[in-house]
Order: sequence, then structure tokens, then C-alpha cells
Amino acid sequence: MIIDWVGRVVAGLAGVMLVGYTLISAIRTFVLPRAAPDRLTWMVFRGTRRIFNIRAKRADTYEARDSALALYAPVTLVALPVVWLGLIMIGYTGVFWFMGVTPITEALRLSIASASTLGFVSDGDVLRNLVMFSEAIIGLVLVALLISYLPAIYSAFSRREALVTLLEVRAGSPPSVIEMLSRYYRLGRMELLSDMWLDWEAWFAELEESHTSLAVLAFFRSPQPHRSWVTAAGVVLDAASFVVSTVDIPHDVQANICIRAGFIALRHIADFFRIPHNANPQPDDPISVSREEFDDVCRQLEAAGIPLKADRDQAWRDFAGWRVNYDTVLLSLASLTMAPYAPWVSDRLPVFARHWER
Repeated sequence: MIIDWVGRVVAGLAGVMLVGYTLISAIRTFVLPRAAPDRLTWMVFRGTRRIFNIRAKRADTYEARDSALALYAPVTLVALPVVWLGLIMIGYTGVFWFMGVTPITEALRLSIASASTLGFVSDGDVLRNLVMFSEAIIGLVLVALLISYLPAIYSAFSRREALVTLLEVRAGSPPSVIEMLSRYYRLGRMELLSDMWLDWEAWFAELEESHTSLAVLAFFRSPQPHRSWVTAAGVVLDAASFVVSTVDIPHDVQANICIRAGFIALRHIADFFRIPHNANPQPDDPISVSREEFDDVCRQLEAAGIPLKADRDQAWRDFAGWRVNYDTVLLSLASLTMAPYAPWVSDRLPVFARHWER
């Protein structure tokens, strides 16, 4: 008798703790307006990603892999409240068993009926009825949170994709530094680059806020498989770094500000996903872009008529000094999201993110 009573007490306490932990997980994921990584949500995302990777690895082309992963974020969003409801049901099963509902299968049946609001049976016990009502309310709240969460996600997604789409007009497909600067130069509008740096500074600021508070956005893929927020960010940052370091035009401090806004945003997103990186890199630290690749881009820009600074060695040091601020996090995020091909971003990465396989 004592052993049975102790078991019920332990089950009841464990049930209350599980319900509380699940509610905190939902609040941190859906309600808290700041970057607050949650272990339970992280486990759901990582588990579903492994399942989708199995399908994606069987694809022969990038388009097929992109199609396979397109459902990853939406499916995970739907899976989250299902997992939460399941844990709530398990937690309340322990509570009902503690309150005298036997056998345990009957406690589980009562919990499922209460959480899903499939039915309610009053047995005259006021306290038990209150507990049943509380579980029903929690179930409805979790579903309501998801429904209210979706408009915010798709609104932020739409704002993100607007500039990503416009970048194709300015930088081609896949986007590249050469194409972007060449087009502006051919049109005689190099001075308009300042306006673009302003637009992308604001874009980076919103990217940081939305992709940490609404982290699932990082995995929502662009409507077109050849576009990606990661590759767009990389090309804009490289173009700004080239203009500041190598292109012989009047210095525009807005390009510097854009680069800083960009690498701060990418670092904070990387921090949210627990991607290791050096928070204080030195200008002479190695980067993934080689001097030969840099010189090749310079030759192509010169062939397009774009004036470049005479001291190529200094230009390389200046470019590398800017690139080192975002090089590691850019490549890691491209791998994490399985970004499409783009020069100096996803062209030097494995297809699948090792970060998710740990």
C-alpha cells in the first residue's frame, strides 16, 4: 500500500513537472519575443531534419533535394504542437493516476479525452473536473498559439524574400559580385550602390530579429530553388567588401555599415543555432576565399571596365579583413540550410550540414 502511494505521488509530481516544462517550451518558442533556444523544440527540429535528410540524400539533382526539403519547416511546425500535446497527455496521465483514476490505462484515456476535447464525463469530483478542464484549455491554447504564429511567420518570410527576389535583377542567377558590380557600372549608376547598402542594412536588422525569435524561418526555402536568403546575404556582403577594399570609387561609409549589420546578424543567428565561430577574428586570419580567386574576380571586373585600386596586395588584405568577419558563419549557415549554388558561399561546402548530425 505504501509503495503504491509513493508511486502515485512520484507520478503526480512528474506529471506536473512535465506539463510545466512543455508549457514553458511552447511559450519560449511561440510567445517570447527574443532569441531563446529551447531544448525540446531543438530536438523536434533535429529529429525531423534527419528524416528529411534521408530522402534528400537520395535525390540526384539540387532541384530534387530542394523539393525534398521544402516541406521540412512546415512539417516541423505542425509536429511541434503534436509533440507538446502528447507530452501534456502523458503528464496529466500521471496526475489523474495520483488522483485515484485506475488502472493507468483509464487515466491515459481520460487524459486523451480531456486534451483533445473529444468528450467530458463528470464524476462528481470537483477537483478532478477542474483538472480535466485545465488540460482541455491547455490543449486549445497550444493549437491557438500555432494558428496565431503562422501569420507572423509568413509576413516575415514575405518581407525577407522581397529583396532576395530583387537581387536576381541586380546580381543575376546565381547571384555574384561580378554580375552585380558590372551591371551597375554598365548602367552608369555606381552611385546608386549607396541606396542598396541602406536597403540591405535594414534587411539584415530585420533578418536578425526574425530568424532568432522565429527561428523556423531560417529553414523556409525561397519560392524558386535557385534563391536563398543565405546566398543573397553572402553576395551582398562580398560586393560591399569589394567596393570598400578594391573598387576605385569615392568611399561610401554606408557600405561599411552594411557589412557590419550583415556580419552581426549572421553571427547572432549562428549563435542561436549553436554554430561555433570566432567572435573576435583578426584581419589576417585565414578565410575560405583564396588569393587566386580574388585576383580572378579582379581580372573579370577590370575586363568589364570597372576601375580598381592600383595596390592589389593592399586591396586583398582589406577584402580579407572584411570577409573574415562573416566567412565562417556564412558558410555554416549555407550548409545548415542546404543553400543553392553561389560563388564563394555554397560552392565550397558539403551538401548536408554536419551540425545537424551531431
